[in-house]
Amino acid sequence: MKLPIALSNKHVHLSQADVDALFGEGYKLTPFKPLSQPGQYACEEKVTVVGPKGQQTMRVLGPVRPESQVEVSLADARGLGLAVPVRQSGDVEGTPAFKLVGPKGEVECEKGIIVAARHIHMSLEDAEKFGVKDKDVVSVKTEGLRGLTFHNVLVRANANFALEMHVDIEEGNAAGVKNGDLVELIK
Repeated sequence: MKLPIALSNKHVHLSQADVDALFGEGYKLTPFKPLSQPGQYACEEKVTVVGPKGQQTMRVLGPVRPESQVEVSLADARGLGLAVPVRQSGDVEGTPAFKLVGPKGEVECEKGIIVAARHIHMSLEDAEKFGVKDKDVVSVKTEGLRGLTFHNVLVRANANFALEMHVDIEEGNAAGVKNGDLVELIK
């Protein structure tokens, strides 16, 4: 069975406390464009992520979250001078420290930067159609000149999710895929 794939570029998720520190007390993020997952959006706002060897400006994604998190590629991590682990979103314990810089302030983060592990978002109905459940680990095959099979892909099934596989920009480029290409789930 086929599903769409999307390439995720570096970005930042912020807690409201960090939004306040970076943009000013009571600041509300400004939606720029909706993302594929219901209720998620890219924001007008950008912040600078600072590591020991470099810094990079990244777009903020909304809405706010309980805890701030930065998602980068392995190349981005090297440019920042950080040894960033590959993790599922939200699993930030033991990740490196870094700094966020906004127009109104800075935040020293003791943790919260990851290379997002490849995963598939799907509704509960889609999970049933594909014969999988939340937290299953599957493989996904791509087609084309640079076709390959991604292994260790986590299924994230939730009533509020839309069907889409997420890989980082480096993985997508290595496979020669672009946003919206169809890929095949194999168990």
